[in-house]
Amino acid sequence: MTALAPDEKSTLVMIYTATNLVRGEVVTKENVRISTWLRTQGMPEYIHLLRAQMLVFGGGAPRTLNYPQMYIPTSSLIAFHIAPPAADPMDYEKEEMNRAWQPVILHVGTFLCKGKLRVSAQTGLVPTLESSRSAWVSVYENEVSNPSLPQMAAIQVPLILYNPKVISLGIGE
Repeated sequence: MTALAPDEKSTLVMIYTATNLVRGEVVTKENVRISTWLRTQGMPEYIHLLRAQMLVFGGGAPRTLNYPQMYIPTSSLIAFHIAPPAADPMDYEKEEMNRAWQPVILHVGTFLCKGKLRVSAQTGLVPTLESSRSAWVSVYENEVSNPSLPQMAAIQVPLILYNPKVISLGIGE
């Protein structure tokens, strides 16, 4: 691990896979917007994390593993966000016409994420989901919890990127 270059920054992120929750630091160029990084051409094949803490689920009590460095294939990610309380500005225009908020509940591995999708006000949720070809979808105003870990307090995350091909989505209230 070397010192940051003058045009680099380190950001604490959280990554969800089918069996893990990983928290660690990513190093990127200063101008990279971490909250939308995976939707850009600059998305890496592997997320390189520094000071990674991994919570492993599956078979018995969750286990914690720590690594000075870790590489996670981007293709295995279900969800990705900046670790609270840090946050980027939102990735939409508040005054955008013809958009509606749809409450959703996402099943992300062993986690539940209650949040809101921005969908077309004219067509609604299903046509918006079926016509979207995005590899990553933004969900807003999230409350993330884990029913298997009642001792873990829910966290509030303003913006999470989800891989729509590997999540189950319920309609919220």
